[in-house]
Amino acid sequence: MLKFFPIKAQAGITGFESPATEYAQLSLTLDQILIDHPAATYLGFVEGDSMTGVGIFPHDLLVVSRAEAVKSGDIIVATLNGCFVCKIADTKARKLLSSAPGAKDYQIKDGDQFIVEGVVTRSIRLHRPLNRELN
Repeated sequence: MLKFFPIKAQAGITGFESPATEYAQLSLTLDQILIDHPAATYLGFVEGDSMTGVGIFPHDLLVVSRAEAVKSGDIIVATLNGCFVCKIADTKARKLLSSAPGAKDYQIKDGDQFIVEGVVTRSIRLHRPLNRELN
């Protein structure tokens, strides 16, 4: 189990004391912090750069919940005509919106095979690539 220290680190600070000197250690796992509905949650890696405008970049890790009801404006993972996509849902206009400059939105048409796989509840930036393959 990872140790969790409830600190708020300022990005501009050049050095700080050990968190252990000021804060009590909490026994929390990353699952408890990041996942609201464990039985209905899965993880996925991002490919492509069409969502950079909302801070989702290639190789980021997405926490996706099937327990959340999709609302307009949610970031979702879906299958569209056999391909996984990560887009912003516009439920009123039946569109999948991209957020990067120059990236195209998609109008869902009759006949499209479209299934929402879940709502993105968290995204995690990997500042270093994984040192191993995941199966």
